[in-house]
Amino acid sequence: MRVALITESFLPTVSGVTTSVCKVLEHLARTGHEAMLIAPSGAPAEYAGFPVHSVPALSYRQFPVGMPSPQVHRLLADFGPDVLHAASPFLLGAQGIAAANRQGIPSVAVFQTDVAGYARRNKLGQAANAAWRFVKWVHEGADLTLVPSTASMLDLRRVGVRRLARWTRGVDLVGYHPNHRGDPAVAALRRRLAPNGEVVVGYVGRMAPEKQVERFRALRGVPGIRLALVGDGPSVPQIRRELTGMPVTWLGRLSGPELAAAYASFDIFLHAGTEETFGQTIQEAHAAGLPVVAPHAGGPIDLVAHGENGLLFTPDDERDLRRCVSLLAADAPLRHRMGEAGRRGVLGRSWENVCGTLLGYYEQVVDERAAVRATVSVPLSMQR
Repeated sequence: MRVALITESFLPTVSGVTTSVCKVLEHLARTGHEAMLIAPSGAPAEYAGFPVHSVPALSYRQFPVGMPSPQVHRLLADFGPDVLHAASPFLLGAQGIAAANRQGIPSVAVFQTDVAGYARRNKLGQAANAAWRFVKWVHEGADLTLVPSTASMLDLRRVGVRRLARWTRGVDLVGYHPNHRGDPAVAALRRRLAPNGEVVVGYVGRMAPEKQVERFRALRGVPGIRLALVGDGPSVPQIRRELTGMPVTWLGRLSGPELAAAYASFDIFLHAGTEETFGQTIQEAHAAGLPVVAPHAGGPIDLVAHGENGLLFTPDDERDLRRCVSLLAADAPLRHRMGEAGRRGVLGRSWENVCGTLLGYYEQVVDERAAVRATVSVPLSMQR
């Protein structure tokens, strides 16, 4: 199969969208398919052996935003894909879907943006309705929209988007593993993070307004804990101000073995943001055997079984966030039981399995387009 991918985010930018696109390309390479990627400028020239074509981009909150370009139509026409995969389509992805439709190429769009949450946080009011109309317009152009969570499915159905299916995300079950807690590098990091044997409450992700990391301030004064924050982004100055005087270790952006070591050094994983369409870092924490504390909102609802593999706190209630973390911090056996349950829960979500499901969706839209073309090509008299 020949697959063209178009994405709003790619390397060197690190995001959930980037990670998913990389994993899909790697899977396509391993399974013998052909692919190409269209991405905002600044991307590497190739990935997993496939060409990456850059288009002009503007910078927004340290992110390159791909702009519509005449190149998109030409690149698709030259490559002649069987299917287009639009990752979190916005301006660039919308153009890709439109170009694919003009060329008769079926498309799969992957929804990964919490428009409703963004609108609420920024008090957009009536502008939120316009944003949803744009989302509906973009996704209605695709043959199929894949959504990562129950909450996302409900949001899109509410605004009238049709042709929806669930597609979750995979997780590295080898890189993120409870056994890594015994590694020398992890032991050294633990000594740095918790020199007196404190409980380490960790976070991994972008430091941006929608992640609401400043809510870790609710843990001020909780005895016997230390915070460890992995990631960077535009909200770092604000978060530093909010957490002034608290026992925090800033680990910066990590990847690969260093990121795996960070997860293995945590005792509790805390995610405070209420705008996650999925929650990839929650899956990674579960794979590492950690109990998770997250809001009862968006993607975490599907990932965290309250009282089993973590705790869900009332959204926007920092006292409840504090209560949940304090409960786990004071009860090591409970942390262990929940961590084991989290690991068991993700064992079927390897990237191999998840990408195999994605290929099934590709085949579905290709077959459906072919069936439509066959019907249209049959003379009306014969259809009767």
